Amino acid sequence: MTISPLAGKPAPKEMLIDPARLEREYFERKPDLDDPGQLVSFGTSGHRGSPLRGSFTEAHIIAITQAICDYRRAQGTDGPLYMGKDTHAVSGPAQRTALEVLAANGVQTIIQRDDGFTPTPVISRAILVYNRARAEHLADGIVITPSHNPPEDGGFKYNPTNGGPADTDVTQWVENRANELLRNGNTGVKRVGFTTALNADTTHQEDFVLPYVNDLRNVVDMEAIRAANLELAVDPLGGAAVHYWEPINTVYKLQIAVVNPKVDPTFSFMTVDHDGEIRMDCSSPYAMARLVGLKDRYQVAFANDTDADRHGIVTPSAGLMNPNHYLSVAILYLLAHRPHWPEQAAIGKTVVSSSMIDRVVRKLGRRLSEVPVGFKWFVPGFFDGSCCFGGEESAGASFLRHDGSVWTTDKDGPIMDLLAAEITTRTGKDPGEHYRALTAEFGTAYYTRIDAPATAEQKARLEKLSPEAVKEANLAGEPITAKLTRAPGNNAPIGGLKVVAHSGWFAARPSGTEAVYKIYAESFKDEAHLNAIVSEAQEMVNSALGPATYS
Repeated sequence: MTISPLAGKPAPKEMLIDPARLEREYFERKPDLDDPGQLVSFGTSGHRGSPLRGSFTEAHIIAITQAICDYRRAQGTDGPLYMGKDTHAVSGPAQRTALEVLAANGVQTIIQRDDGFTPTPVISRAILVYNRARAEHLADGIVITPSHNPPEDGGFKYNPTNGGPADTDVTQWVENRANELLRNGNTGVKRVGFTTALNADTTHQEDFVLPYVNDLRNVVDMEAIRAANLELAVDPLGGAAVHYWEPINTVYKLQIAVVNPKVDPTFSFMTVDHDGEIRMDCSSPYAMARLVGLKDRYQVAFANDTDADRHGIVTPSAGLMNPNHYLSVAILYLLAHRPHWPEQAAIGKTVVSSSMIDRVVRKLGRRLSEVPVGFKWFVPGFFDGSCCFGGEESAGASFLRHDGSVWTTDKDGPIMDLLAAEITTRTGKDPGEHYRALTAEFGTAYYTRIDAPATAEQKARLEKLSPEAVKEANLAGEPITAKLTRAPGNNAPIGGLKVVAHSGWFAARPSGTEAVYKIYAESFKDEAHLNAIVSEAQEMVNSALGPATYS
């Protein structure tokens, strides 16, 4: 991976977006419907794009919102719709547009009062709390966010009545309907003016902050954190959780220092990510350089991305923890400190997450459920309590309430932050120290992710590869024990290939947006063994795919 000379340094002024221009482009630019990149496209977590690329405009949001209204009607979903937005420059305009369509369709819509920001997990929890003990008139939600993406981007996610990211069948329906509307010039859309929408009987402005904050005691041991009087700090990275931390301090009598309380759509306070982009990625040491620089001032410090569904944990012993490392520690701790969780409940991980998790779960005699990439795969298990923890290598995770019932069915960054404080409080060691103990017991895990070039044809072939296409019997000097194209936990296609040996593994998946495929690899031997795995992975995949053909 090439590292930009700007990586980890303050963003220079010439990199900053012009929010006024971005908003102008959002309203005025018309997408080119002959360009597939400018159509509605739901990836693993909603539609994302930018007004500057013609892929996130008012036309898109009108079409997607009407499609969601049509989907709700077809499903008989007639309860309230909870809608939140993050701090990206076009999230506010997109929420206004969506409200105009929702109001015209008679959808009871609840938004944060005073035009405030709302984290993704807050919307998920609100849906679940409303739907608890209800069999009809169920709630669902929309979150307007491109997650940690650069400041010029926008994103739009739909969470159905189970509170989690919509499954593929739902997003495909919404995507197809939205593109149909787009191609017809949005003539089939119902819409009213913004003032009319805001004052409609169906629009309700409520406070999402305190209900979520007050409920935190039921998922994290807030009293233990208060009693320990730890030196804690948080950097919301200018995101939607920014106005949640002082209420958390007030309600629980904590003194978490908010080291960066700024909200700025240019994100001028960020340090530049590895590739020279401004990106609010709380798992990147380059984007997190300022908070990492404070590691010795606090017993635990943490951050979240812009919609607060990801976490970044900084400790004096480890600096910024690799997400895989923290997931392993969190699982180890939670299974020992949540006595009311059902013993048969599984630990969920994605196929590209560290095998350290496998070792921890095996040691504790619990069941592991390995699923494809995407948090949506954890939703059914969280919803019915058969999964007590679910985590992704990209720093997203959630877990059950103390009593074993569902908390959220979407990723929750703040509870993972607060859990790091609970772990430190209850054990006297920070999460970095706990991970060091895991490596002493199970060995050091060497993990990497790289991109390899691939044509569109090769990417399509990789997605549909069969295990038999891999002819090799060994991986980096060890017998191959598994060749997987379906996830062991739920038999769902992983959209690629995973090859496993005793001391290491690799997975290969096509990128949804670039002419590459991604290789994830891990070794429990050393860097040389990891490099051998990566090298052989590329050879295996290229051999299985065969030569590209060009027309």
